[in-house]
Amino acid sequence: MKKAYYLAVLTLALLLSSCAKQQYYKIMGNTQGTTYHIIYRYSRMLKPQVDSILHAIDMSLSTYNPNSIISKVNRNEPVKLDDHFIKVFRKSIEISEATDGAFDVTVGPLVDAYGFGPGNRINHLTKKQIDSILQFVGYHKVHLEGRKLIKDDPRIQLDFNAIAQGYTVDVIAKYFDRLGITDYMVEVGGELLAKGRNEFGEAWRIGIDKPIEGSTEATREIQLIVGFKGAKKAISTSGNYRRFYVENGIKYTHTINPHTGYPVKSNLLSASILSNNCTDADGYATACMVMGLDKAIELVNRKANLNAFFIYTDKEGKYRFYFTPEFKKFVIEE
Repeated sequence: MKKAYYLAVLTLALLLSSCAKQQYYKIMGNTQGTTYHIIYRYSRMLKPQVDSILHAIDMSLSTYNPNSIISKVNRNEPVKLDDHFIKVFRKSIEISEATDGAFDVTVGPLVDAYGFGPGNRINHLTKKQIDSILQFVGYHKVHLEGRKLIKDDPRIQLDFNAIAQGYTVDVIAKYFDRLGITDYMVEVGGELLAKGRNEFGEAWRIGIDKPIEGSTEATREIQLIVGFKGAKKAISTSGNYRRFYVENGIKYTHTINPHTGYPVKSNLLSASILSNNCTDADGYATACMVMGLDKAIELVNRKANLNAFFIYTDKEGKYRFYFTPEFKKFVIEE
């Protein structure tokens, strides 16, 4: 009895000692042509491990990396697909089907043509050129056979940039979960997932920007703040107020409609999607911007795992807001 008691006391002391050594670490860096910021509570620094994960995903999904799997697929080189590629491709097709093709991983050649991708921009793009590119756009024109991607036409190009960052966030979050980390915030390129509490024992606070045209990280203004505490919650915001250019008086935004081949023109300025995983949040936020306000509202009310905050303009050009009821519960400051 006495021996068992001392063993129990020793075990408890070791557990308390282990917990006492834990602290909040902050790591950051560059990946996928953007930045990442991570905060977590643990017993040691994990930057080398996180950077290893980021490198593996970059080698699979980045069109900016000429040696990545997706780059080789786009060049029609023989390559065995890895798990990252297969998971993101399958999720992309799922979102494409759920949004009637508003989200489409084959839109890459159009993104390049307008100057928003790694490829060469076509100056003064004509309707004839757009129609020519559209022949090779359509998620139903690609499919998997085992670990090989089959294209209906070898000129089809894939682009995971509208979903890869959200997927990356989920991969890192799952790695933290396996380590038993209960408090963390992972952000890659603005796509974010949080769990537990922040270093002050409070909810993680996430700001959603005002969709001010031409604003930068330095000049951004916050529209509202949401708070996450406890279970994992992911959020992604997509908008056309930063990445755009004007040519001959015409504004070209980075969100391209896969059906028409033209940049989206809509009164929907910003779509923030709340979900239990960041892959869905990222992909569906992009799809909402393509679909426009009415269809986006219909989508988020149909999908049980999605909640949304939309910023749009009325006929007078004034900001208006749409919340799903569940999203509104997370707003802590307006």
